[in-house]
Amino acid sequence: MITENHQIAYRNVVSKYYNFVPEEIDIAMKDFDSILERQGLHTNGNMFFSILSNPTEEVMTAEIFLTIDEDKFKNDTDEQMFFRSYFSVKPMIMSRILEDFDAASQEKYWELVQYLQQRGFTQKTPVFVEFKNSFKGRNYVEMSIGI
Repeated sequence: MITENHQIAYRNVVSKYYNFVPEEIDIAMKDFDSILERQGLHTNGNMFFSILSNPTEEVMTAEIFLTIDEDKFKNDTDEQMFFRSYFSVKPMIMSRILEDFDAASQEKYWELVQYLQQRGFTQKTPVFVEFKNSFKGRNYVEMSIGI
């Protein structure tokens, strides 16, 4: 199912670009988290990324976003990172993946693209992937595209 009028909104977001094979996204996320930790910053569990490359390519280019508790950011490393005190994208269309993310992500991506085409929407952002947790502790993923 695809939902319209979705939005992404976070405060105090740091991002970094990564290239990796899709199976190694966890390595990139842990690397980014450790870079921020070494700078004395505190991530608070919100993580999402945007897919900047063609999803069928072997090596994926993505911008990974982590929210931090601090409202100021000073980069004391050689790493290229970006800080936004507020990050918002709207309007968007969104689809949710409740289980087996690896198998369902390609299918959901093409579902979103087809939905755009069928309704004459223009894609204005890359695909965003948000990792979420329900109040009952269930993990799920939301894939969305800005229109």
